[in-house]
Amino acid sequence: MFLIIVVVFAHCDQQKEENESSIAGVWKLTEVLADPGDGSGVFREVESDKEITIYEDNTVKSNGQLCRMSLDGTNPTEGYYSLEDSTIISGDCTLQFEIEGGVLIIHYPCIEPCGEKYVKVP
Repeated sequence: MFLIIVVVFAHCDQQKEENESSIAGVWKLTEVLADPGDGSGVFREVESDKEITIYEDNTVKSNGQLCRMSLDGTNPTEGYYSLEDSTIISGDCTLQFEIEGGVLIIHYPCIEPCGEKYVKVP
């Protein structure tokens, strides 16, 4: 029984390290969700030069706005993130994020569903 517990905890630690290393890197904006207010919104592909760079020291930088949905990559901002809380904090905003199937999804505090999807730049 003790061996099983040790193996489970070792696996959890390894998974945490993999998540931490997998989030670090440059992420490019590829899709945006902006629901029109009737629940019919879906993520749609976009052309954008906006990127977010996530560092292993828990800092994050973007060539665009972090606190607002925007396709524009000409207004640099920065902040930090927490894997424990799945949050990005920049200036006066706190955003929720998740990684699903290798895609970084950032959720904005909108009345209707809204968010941005990013893919990692190789």
